[in-house]
Amino acid sequence: MSEHSHRQIRFNAFDMNCVAHQSPGLWRHPADRSWDYNTLDYWVDLAKLLETGGFDGLFIADVLGTYDVYAGNDEAAIRQGAQIPVNDPLLLVSAMAYATEHLGFGITTGTGFEHPYPFARRLSTLDHLTRGRLGWNVVTGYLPAAARNMGADDQLAHDSRYDQADEYLTVLYKLWEGSWERDAVLRDRAQGVFADPAKVHHIGHRGEHYTVPGIHLAEPSPQGSPVIYQAGASPRGRRFAAQNAEAIFVAAPTKAILREVVSQIREELVVAGRDPYDARIYTLLTIITDATPEAARAKAAEYQRYASDEGSLVFMSGWMGIDLASYDLDEPIGNVESNAIQSAVAAFRQASESGKEWSVRDIAAWGGIGGMGPVLIGSGDEVAQALQDWVDETDVDGFNVAYAVTPGSFEDIVTHVVPALEKRGVYERAYEPGTLRHKLFGRGDRLPDNHRGASYRVGGALSTIDDSIRYAGSAAH
Repeated sequence: MSEHSHRQIRFNAFDMNCVAHQSPGLWRHPADRSWDYNTLDYWVDLAKLLETGGFDGLFIADVLGTYDVYAGNDEAAIRQGAQIPVNDPLLLVSAMAYATEHLGFGITTGTGFEHPYPFARRLSTLDHLTRGRLGWNVVTGYLPAAARNMGADDQLAHDSRYDQADEYLTVLYKLWEGSWERDAVLRDRAQGVFADPAKVHHIGHRGEHYTVPGIHLAEPSPQGSPVIYQAGASPRGRRFAAQNAEAIFVAAPTKAILREVVSQIREELVVAGRDPYDARIYTLLTIITDATPEAARAKAAEYQRYASDEGSLVFMSGWMGIDLASYDLDEPIGNVESNAIQSAVAAFRQASESGKEWSVRDIAAWGGIGGMGPVLIGSGDEVAQALQDWVDETDVDGFNVAYAVTPGSFEDIVTHVVPALEKRGVYERAYEPGTLRHKLFGRGDRLPDNHRGASYRVGGALSTIDDSIRYAGSAAH
């Protein structure tokens, strides 16, 4: 066994309010319960399981559209259950929070299709109901179908979506951080004063995309701003993440690619005026494990028999913005310009450690289990050693763990991998008290002073700067 550092490893569970989230075809496996996604029992049981395993949180992805890039329609997506049907993720949180004490919840919603004013109240409500265990995964959208069904011809151009998201976050920070002072609510029965109007401020926002003159509708929640999650991996996405995110999700097929991605993010955090470790970076992977190496490999071979090449190519077409149905299976991917997840193209062209360019067939096989992340197969101790290798060699903080089958993949991790990591002294199953932000960083419930959002508090460094100046500076970066 190689020598390792004793840096603590962190887990998030990756799921979605749908069938077979990252592993198309695996819904057919007898042990899979993802088809049970319409019930609270599934979600509550999963949340309890993850908490017993010391997971930081349950990260729930979402899309507001169908994967219809493949073959130019959504028929294959519907046939394969490729993230369709899909339900709202926010409505799951209250029940899971009530059934747990510590587990965090990272909920995905897009900035392009809902006005920030009602959205701010919705997240404040959930932060109250979870006692401060809420995170928000900020996405700008990438499926053309979502834009069409909201009345547009297509998504905005890639960087323009982030420009709009910059203002979206500005409105939210003003509402969450700058509208109600923390001591505005008095609950003074004797004087008959519930809240002090002098400590509740109209935000007076007028920008390019949004006009929000009034006050936040919710009183200050435990965290104020929820923990901000982000997964943008393009240069513009990394800059947006460095300015806003406290947890950053990435996907890289090899350690070499991941090491470069993590290094770039750490550098961007410094450019944004933050410490390079002010954000936890989690990389996507899937773990298939059992009591022995032989049992784990047999399980992986069994799972692979259920994987769907068509479902995999449906996902990859949507993620990469390329109709892979128009390619011969043995054709190299080549150079493309994509208005979807641009970084996926570059990653797959480098994914072969031998330097050989990948074909469409290679991508279908790769994405059959676990999407765009690697798959680790082995006993608990083998997987634990591999996870330490990834952390030591890439500087990543932890892993966003997708499933092959659910909840079985997560049960196996809690049974086999977590104890192996604990024996190595690199995993802590016990939780810190307090909010999700405090559990992640150990420095309190609120955004730190060097975070962009903190500047919108009353008296904050940027609270008196004209928004038009700030947006111009951001666009010129």
